[in-house]
Amino acid sequence: MAKTTEPEEKSPRKIFGLHPNVFFLGLVSLFTDISSEMIFTLVPLFLTNVLGATTTLVGVVGGISDSTDSLFRLVSGRISDKFRNRKFLSSLGYGISTIAKPFMLLASGWGAVAGVRFGDRVGKGIRSSPRDALLADSLEKNERGRGFGLQRGMDTAGAVIGLAAVALIVYFLEGAQAFKIQLHTYRIMVIAGIIPAAIGVLILIGLVRERQHEKTQAAPETAVKSGAAFDSRFIIFLVIMSIFTLGNSSDFFVILRAQNEKVPLFEVALMLVAFNTVYALVSTPMGILSDKIGRRRVLAFGWFIYALAYLGFALASHVWQIWLLFPFYGIYYGTTQGVASAYIADLVPEERRGTAYGLFQGITGLVLLPASILAGWIWSAVSPAATFYLGAGLAFLAMLAVIFLVKDRAS
Repeated sequence: MAKTTEPEEKSPRKIFGLHPNVFFLGLVSLFTDISSEMIFTLVPLFLTNVLGATTTLVGVVGGISDSTDSLFRLVSGRISDKFRNRKFLSSLGYGISTIAKPFMLLASGWGAVAGVRFGDRVGKGIRSSPRDALLADSLEKNERGRGFGLQRGMDTAGAVIGLAAVALIVYFLEGAQAFKIQLHTYRIMVIAGIIPAAIGVLILIGLVRERQHEKTQAAPETAVKSGAAFDSRFIIFLVIMSIFTLGNSSDFFVILRAQNEKVPLFEVALMLVAFNTVYALVSTPMGILSDKIGRRRVLAFGWFIYALAYLGFALASHVWQIWLLFPFYGIYYGTTQGVASAYIADLVPEERRGTAYGLFQGITGLVLLPASILAGWIWSAVSPAATFYLGAGLAFLAMLAVIFLVKDRAS
């Protein structure tokens, strides 16, 4: 069949040398992250300081936050492959999350917080796999690292803006030396955070375009039905990611570690700004590097940084050490998040990317629930340091596994 869609593929004017979808999806992520950081970043402190929840319950809520979207990712990714309409599912997911967020104003117990987070994560689960597949569809192979890095960098720039707003709100309402968040302060953050979430949805609906796919006579149907569509490298990579994730509990515990060392709330917010600033700055260069030297090497380096950061959090005994660790931890995020998504696109055929992203995000998301519960239990039963020793050990194991067990395909 003639490739009638090729001229249409070349027609969009590129932004930063990439398909405009990459930039606009980055904007969507930027505004959504401004909202999410303002509303959800200090949830562990809201739970413990205002609602009196234990660290085990913080682990439960964090685990729900990180893993309840997993089944939806699996389903939405597969649906986006079947019907080839990734934008609709992405818009639906972002819309659900936006609707859920205002209900944090009514939360008066840890169960209500968990319920709001459940709704927010359902939206994230519906949107994440189709959005990443739409992004991958809009990039050539030699652009994937740069494209995913740019999108993650813009996402994290939104986090920087959101956290800077959090720091300002805390400073003016609580002062620079406050150690605990108050209910009225948190509610101001929620109200201010609702607006950028709505802007992100409007950008997605109005400016992102579904890519037109060429239709071949049999290849896509054969690939979708064939169990061999996912080769052994992808399966091994999923197993390795699961091992790593078992020690990669909710970042709620990193925030609690700062408060555990008596860091004032205002400084916690500034530490998170530093963390996300480094994350944003590192994402695109590391994506470009992965295009040049290979994704596995960059991922292994990122997990090594993670192991060092978690060892640091385990051993830290002074506030200045926590200040250094937060931006260092941002290097891990900037090195791995976009690169891992680009690597998935390398490992699977185009017509199965939605399903692959669903499996990748779904399986690792499911592991986050027991990981966070385990981390909360170890924190209470053994020590805060023990939680971070576990994460460092499993990250080092994953680093060795991705180096020695996942082989690059011969060119």
